Amino acid sequence: MDTQQTDARVLSVSREITAEAGTIFELIADPAQQPRWDGNDNLAEAAAGQRVHGVGDVFTMTNTGTSGVRDNRVVEFEEGRLIAWMPGDPGQEPAGHVWRWELAPADESLTLVTHTYDWTGLPSDAPDKRLRRAQAMTAKMLQASLDRLATLAEGS
Repeated sequence: MDTQQTDARVLSVSREITAEAGTIFELIADPAQQPRWDGNDNLAEAAAGQRVHGVGDVFTMTNTGTSGVRDNRVVEFEEGRLIAWMPGDPGQEPAGHVWRWELAPADESLTLVTHTYDWTGLPSDAPDKRLRRAQAMTAKMLQASLDRLATLAEGS
């Protein structure tokens, strides 16, 4: 595990996963799969058929607890290598934080995966609840998602 904290508002963790990048990417780019590997236990469900294909795509996720439904706008995308999205309330502009996944294949069966949570764009006047949740995010939580993703991808 490689953990980096470049700023108090940017957390990043990396891990090698013994699976090809395409297998891993499918688990990330298909929102219906995301609750299976979510290490924050924050994602309840997403409807099937929302597989992400490019920047500007929006997928809807139902979160656990009281946070409800979120629209997630894809802001970075390279098939098989990079995907990042910004969540927000349905029909609204994204709140200002980014979830990013970068995949760097080492060979056909080994991929370095980096997971980053970046809330530098979350405005200081964001609702207290949203700021508290962003501040509560830890590298350990990101690592839990990577570890669960690895278990699924390596078992494929």
